[in-house]
Amino acid sequence: MIKSMTGYAYNEITTEDAVVSVEIKSVNSRFLDLTVNLPGYLNSLESYYKAKITNCVLRGKVDVYIKVKETKSDTQITADTQAAAEYYKAIKEVAQAIGLEPPSNILSMVINQPGVLNVNKNYDVEKYKNMIDGVFDSALKAFIAEREREGANLKKDLLEKLEKLFECQEFFAQWQPKMEEAFKAQITARFNELLGEAADQNRIMTETAAMLVKYTINEEIVRLKSHLDAMKAELESNDAPGKKLDFICQETNREINTIGSKNQFSQVGAMVITAKDCLENIREQAKNLE
Repeated sequence: MIKSMTGYAYNEITTEDAVVSVEIKSVNSRFLDLTVNLPGYLNSLESYYKAKITNCVLRGKVDVYIKVKETKSDTQITADTQAAAEYYKAIKEVAQAIGLEPPSNILSMVINQPGVLNVNKNYDVEKYKNMIDGVFDSALKAFIAEREREGANLKKDLLEKLEKLFECQEFFAQWQPKMEEAFKAQITARFNELLGEAADQNRIMTETAAMLVKYTINEEIVRLKSHLDAMKAELESNDAPGKKLDFICQETNREINTIGSKNQFSQVGAMVITAKDCLENIREQAKNLE
């Protein structure tokens, strides 16, 4: 299924031990630009969650935020009383040496010294992984569903604009013989004006053929239809058509520009403008596709 490169999902769960939240959001990017933000003590899980994303996301700038706020802590704090006593003694000696009384906040000064209080916490990574997994998987599922929903809307819009381009191509094809007749009529009128009944029909045909070589758009019409068929096939059969569509749009634009540069008729010129407008809309929308 075609997906948009933009999406957002958030999921949160509260357990007896913690509040776990996962936020996933993405915007357009030429390639997959993935960042997973975890608490520092869980950095070893970064590659694990990146793999989950890369299994279902091909393109886009994706930012993932995983947060764990514990409500029950198994943190243990121990005191190095010998170090505390040495700090206390040293602070008092410094105060006496400069003729001052020991400061009233000496206890606060002592416990803030390195090594006096030691925090010990057992970070069981597997335990945290089990806490996060369900929340992450639900958020990822919602994120993919959002991208698919937006992708379906984009596909519908692109096919509608593509249908308009097919109408433009058909218009050009129908006008091609009319253009040939118009060229012939113009040249015949010019010769008759100058030479009257003495006008040479062979000369008229030669001049008409020369003008057709210069201004015919038959080849461009054939290539234009081929590009439009390829575009439609990508939208209907490729789940990730973004890059390919961009290339096809470039080739399509080349044919439309050539038709415009060869055109000698206002009706065709107006349809060239319509075709260019449709194609530009397709190019912009295609940039949102994965």
